Amino acid sequence: MSTQPGEPMLLVEHGSDEVTSAPVVSRGRLVLRRFWRRRMAVIGLVVIVALFFFAFVGPYFTKWSYSELDVSASLSPPNGTHWFGTNELGQDMYAQAMRGLQKSLLIGVLGALLATTIAAILGSLAGYFGSASDRIVVIVIDLLLILPGFLIIAVLSPLFRGKTWLVFVLLLAVFQWMLTARVVRGLTLSLKEREFVSAARFMGVGRWKIIFRHILPNMASFLIIDATLNVSALILAEVALSFFGFGIRPPDVSLGTLIQQGVTSYNTFWWLFYIPAALVVVLSLAVNLVGDGLRDALDPNARLDD
Repeated sequence: MSTQPGEPMLLVEHGSDEVTSAPVVSRGRLVLRRFWRRRMAVIGLVVIVALFFFAFVGPYFTKWSYSELDVSASLSPPNGTHWFGTNELGQDMYAQAMRGLQKSLLIGVLGALLATTIAAILGSLAGYFGSASDRIVVIVIDLLLILPGFLIIAVLSPLFRGKTWLVFVLLLAVFQWMLTARVVRGLTLSLKEREFVSAARFMGVGRWKIIFRHILPNMASFLIIDATLNVSALILAEVALSFFGFGIRPPDVSLGTLIQQGVTSYNTFWWLFYIPAALVVVLSLAVNLVGDGLRDALDPNARLDD
């Protein structure tokens, strides 16, 4: 028996004509149940929560600031005083790593939300309004897809030197939304022909209200998955750009700048390179695991008992 999420489940006892009704399984509970059954996704979620905790609460566990110098402990290996060791200036690597983790997390999350929002608005606009709006958005998408985003951000980065790091987030988001917008456009073309959208138009509901009340909510599952996976992609983009000097720059700190500073001494002073590199790998892997788990949990074609 096929049962749609949110509909009552009927249980029939074999050998009997008696039918009993089970409690309604809401869409949210169904998704949550499916997600918690994905062990690797749950592990990824726990890791992400732990990294957020250490990034924003961890600095309070040490007396050292990320910019404070301990000139008597330059290039000290991990010990009881400096848990992650120190760099050549005597800065505490634990405080530096927590600061870098903060910045990379903020860049990844804010950039992903911005990129998915741009894709949702422009993609649905192109698909629903069609005509000139569709052609303009498609041309912009095709143009940005053929442009090398990494190179353009590298060229533009000197113009924003000394500016807020939020400009860097905006640049990353500008080159991350195009493929998602194409998918949203296709979904919108399909959804706008559905009966509930036609009924809303017949009742005189405005076009923008239809988009935000009927079109976008019906692709929320896809947008949630896309935003989650974009977090990992933008963290890696930030690390790569900061590594080559085109993203976050000293004296500010990100995981990319820490890796760049420690790459020349990974054989001798291993903690300068391997600790921030390990944080990048663990964070990216955890986000991807959660994204895969959400994709399975939100799959409308999955069985009810999955």
